[in-house]
Amino acid sequence: MKFIPAQLAAFASNRTARRNLRGLLRYLLLLCALIAIYSVLFHVLMAAEGQEHTWLTGVYWTLTVMSTLGFGDITFHTDLGRTFSVIVLLSGVVFLLIVFPFTFIHFFYQPWLETQDRLRAPRELPPSERGHVILTGADPVVLAAASRLRTLGRPYVVLVDDVARALHLFDEGFRVAVGSADDAQTWAHMRVEQASLVLAAADDFLNTNITFTVRERSEEVPILALARSVDSVDVLQLAGANRVVQLTELLGASLARRAYGGGTRANVVGRIDGLVVAEAPATHSALVGQTLAESGIGAATGVTVLGVWERGHFLLPHGATEIHQDTVLVLAGTDESLARFDEVAQTPACDFAPLVILGGGRVGRVVARELHERGLDYRVVELCRDRLEGAIDASKWVIGSAADLATLERAGIREAPTVVVTTRDDATNIYLTIYCRRLRPDLQIVARANEDKNVSTLHRAGANLVMSYTSLGASAVLGYADSRSALHVAEDLEIFRQPLPPALAGHTLLESSIRDTADCSVLAIERGEEKILAPKALEVLREGDVLLLAGAPESRTAFATCFEVAPTKR
Repeated sequence: MKFIPAQLAAFASNRTARRNLRGLLRYLLLLCALIAIYSVLFHVLMAAEGQEHTWLTGVYWTLTVMSTLGFGDITFHTDLGRTFSVIVLLSGVVFLLIVFPFTFIHFFYQPWLETQDRLRAPRELPPSERGHVILTGADPVVLAAASRLRTLGRPYVVLVDDVARALHLFDEGFRVAVGSADDAQTWAHMRVEQASLVLAAADDFLNTNITFTVRERSEEVPILALARSVDSVDVLQLAGANRVVQLTELLGASLARRAYGGGTRANVVGRIDGLVVAEAPATHSALVGQTLAESGIGAATGVTVLGVWERGHFLLPHGATEIHQDTVLVLAGTDESLARFDEVAQTPACDFAPLVILGGGRVGRVVARELHERGLDYRVVELCRDRLEGAIDASKWVIGSAADLATLERAGIREAPTVVVTTRDDATNIYLTIYCRRLRPDLQIVARANEDKNVSTLHRAGANLVMSYTSLGASAVLGYADSRSALHVAEDLEIFRQPLPPALAGHTLLESSIRDTADCSVLAIERGEEKILAPKALEVLREGDVLLLAGAPESRTAFATCFEVAPTKR
């Protein structure tokens, strides 16, 4: 019911709508006058025929004839009366069946629909709007970030310049606003001074314009800009961006981090409050075939297993969780404990053939650079010879089609421990994944997915590990938005800080049942200046403690709900 007064207020405040409404009222007055004249003439002609009727009967007869209902209960007996009836009927056809619908639709119904559209996709946010994240554009990365923000209960708005696109997104459940991102007035309407973050996610040129325009409006609001070209990073920073992210760099580094190339090692993915988070593929390591309990990783190294990736699915750890060739362990600890993990999980010594990278574009180049820095040998298969320019080591490039067996054999597909598929086209990546899996059933295949919908398809095609460009971008956005209080490791895993609820003070970790109740794990306890990493189950919680928790994005809300506290202020 609250929506109807808002619609009426918006309709009445529109100058065009008010003008149209006045035109509709003039038409209705003309129609009423015509009905009144016909009713009077009805009485005159009926009196001439010797018939007496009430004034209400005259109105009734006029409306039945004009609307072509013609009940026939009241009729004229003379030609003059019948002629009058024909005139009334024809005028009714014109005024009621033709002019009235057109007038109603043009002057009232269409403006009413436009008013509804403006309410669904407004051009201005209310003055009370605060702490919201403004996302520009509507590409898959932006929509994935919006979905994650919605899950976390964070206020946001997706800013687009096309009304039809905005309404489509609204129908899909997104909060949207309409406006030109390079117009200073738009940012005033978006209450940018009160926003918690602005994401510039268009092309590099428009992102520079957005950043510069927003910075002129507000010196304080944080701006995160996505850059496609390395040359644009400095320009975006000069324009006022607080942070510039190249998603191709992040994606390439993530693919290289998960590629097995001769040894299991913990690859750092982030840090929060002195805690280091890392991923370690278990492929060919001494851990394969054991359960987490049997491996004794925690006792031997001091690291905490946050969970495991199994062919695209993140699973919370349990003692009975088995480690497979495809398993990627997500670990948390200190630099020292992760170094001990590398020693414990060593792969038996042997010579490994070069890894094969399919695609020498921007992502493929990043993968090659990361592997080079790790001291691993590789071969890049690329069809376009022009991409050789600027390569770290052109001798490691094999020019030819990745779909050609002879080319793959020259790159060493028969002996390679891992193939990394990096092209920009998901259909091509699926094709190459199927091809490589048929050639080498024992091969580790790490693949890139540009859209989330193709992640499961790539897994079915035979990929051991898949990294999604869209999910990675959304995690980067949320990671910056929550940089002070949370670390977004992946789509299904984040680490966040939470003050200890008063109800848990004096209880041990075991008694608190945080793991079972809120589905998250306690990684560390901050107690003043002291930090207790990987606390024991019998550690007594004290008033004033701050917990460092790991779980799914929903776990933060679940924790607050279960223990009746407000979520951590971000």
